[in-house]
Amino acid sequence: MAKKPEEYRVPRHVCIIMDGNGRWAKKRLLPRKAGHVQGARVVEQICEDAWNLGIEYLTVYAFSTENWQRPKDEVDALMNLLRKYMKDSLARSSKNNMRVRVLGDISVLDEDLQQSIRELEEASAQNTGLKFQVAINYGGRNEIVRATRKISELVRDGKLSPEDITENTFSEYLDTAGMPDPELMIRTSGELRTSNFLPWQIAYSEFYFTNVLWPDFDKKELENAIDFYNGRERRFGGI
Repeated sequence: MAKKPEEYRVPRHVCIIMDGNGRWAKKRLLPRKAGHVQGARVVEQICEDAWNLGIEYLTVYAFSTENWQRPKDEVDALMNLLRKYMKDSLARSSKNNMRVRVLGDISVLDEDLQQSIRELEEASAQNTGLKFQVAINYGGRNEIVRATRKISELVRDGKLSPEDITENTFSEYLDTAGMPDPELMIRTSGELRTSNFLPWQIAYSEFYFTNVLWPDFDKKELENAIDFYNGRERRFGGI
């Protein structure tokens, strides 16, 4: 990235809807699994690029609550890819000083995958580099419902008064508790929707849509997204 003026802003938290793996594979007459494999490689590189550009938090949408509706062979391939990714990330997170957290309801995942997730989160918890969040079996509405249930139980048990429930209180029971909201949301492959991704958290995010398919996404495209972000005036409802 060329030298920028002092007022140039790098978003602290970027979230990405990684779309287009299947189309990337189809263009090359490859099975959809090949697109997901290449997409996973891109995630590894973008983590490094994001940190080098000054981004502190990076959150990616890996598998949604709606993705279970895909063909079983594709779901199985994605789960196996996630298994491998979690195991590989143990070494990678240590090498790169990266903290990894998983967002979403992991209770429905196979026990071995749940265990890999717990081991990775625990092993990387004290790392001080990039804070990397992977959304697995994640849906924004599902997250809000789960948070509401937790708060309702506290109210029922007399541990929390309804009058004390604020936006900040509610945020503490979301999967992203303790994180800043994303300033920039990126979606690849030309689709123009947020697909139930972090609806509470991206209320004031800037949206960058690109026609680039996720397996072709690179540092230059990430820089383009940050340049776009710098062209936006963030008023948060003010003037």
